[in-house]
Amino acid sequence: MVGGGQNAFIGAVHRLAASLDGQIELVAGAFSSDAANSKLTGEQLFLNPKRVYASYAEMAAGEAALPPEERIDFVSIVTPNFLHAPVATTFLKAGFHVVCDKPMTLTLKEAKELRATVRKSGKVFALTHNYTGYPMVKEARELVRTGKLGKILKVVAEYPQGWLLDRIEAEGQKQAAWRSDPKKAGATCCLGDIGTHAENLGRYITGLEIESLCAEFTTFIPGRKLEDDANLLLRYQGGAKGVLHCSQISCGEENNLNIRVYGTLGSLAWQQEHPNELKFIPKGEPARILRRGNGYVSDAAKKFTRLPFGHPEAFIEAFANIYLEAVAAIRASQAGKKPAGDFPTVEDGVIGMAFLETAVKSAASKSKWTKFVKV
Repeated sequence: MVGGGQNAFIGAVHRLAASLDGQIELVAGAFSSDAANSKLTGEQLFLNPKRVYASYAEMAAGEAALPPEERIDFVSIVTPNFLHAPVATTFLKAGFHVVCDKPMTLTLKEAKELRATVRKSGKVFALTHNYTGYPMVKEARELVRTGKLGKILKVVAEYPQGWLLDRIEAEGQKQAAWRSDPKKAGATCCLGDIGTHAENLGRYITGLEIESLCAEFTTFIPGRKLEDDANLLLRYQGGAKGVLHCSQISCGEENNLNIRVYGTLGSLAWQQEHPNELKFIPKGEPARILRRGNGYVSDAAKKFTRLPFGHPEAFIEAFANIYLEAVAAIRASQAGKKPAGDFPTVEDGVIGMAFLETAVKSAASKSKWTKFVKV
């Protein structure tokens, strides 16, 4: 693991998820740009001190020098955005598979360069858009794939939070500080942090690609360098329309990612805060609440379910599903087979960065409607 040292929220989540099914063992890390922090984190995780490194470059070189049966199989990157590309590139060139947090890079240019590196390396690259790992998100995708919704007409995706209603980055809150810093987060805060999940979720479920968009960014909190609220209208290829909004200043909201998809034969709705349920409304019929773990759900949903119905599965398990699929692909690659699996790839990362770059361009434009950047 690179990143995920003391007081880092997402690193601990990744470690829990990766270890959940007993398929992955954490054996090495460069957990912080602060060597002392990295060493302390390694001690708390009971790692061999020789495999706790002061920098990611030292780690890539050190692990590559070990015999094949001893070195790491892949690296998990959980750093702030600006380090994703250089860390991933270093490990790919050293011969390692990569699992990387989103958004994939700082810029679209970096994303395309990283894609070229992945292709040249032949290594597995997984991007942790973890919400695609929920069983009922996979059930929603199956409803669309099997034609239960008919032709998709409209997609509404929302991700409101309220944790940045105060300027806590000025008080030294670490998670807020780097997300609101253009040098570390990139050209966007709110959209890059959570709006990219809403876009990815809509594309994963429906398969629709954005043709053009109209974006408005607002920075409500004085002194903040990047937007804390974003509202977008979307035009999809094929004629469907979309509405996407994300906010980190919505008072009282916790982590309310949700999506509604409307078709000619039916509609569906899913909420991340109630992830075990999916609402499906066939045209002219009563609403149906589909629940994870039941025999009536698709094989795609069943595959990613661990517990019987009535026993909730949630955030950690969704993350773990991404890791399981990525590791299956890595094992296939190691066996000389073609790697494949149901997990976001470097292509999703490039599309995600194209989405962010197009939205930033639209928000700054007077004409607003902006053609989606070709990738």
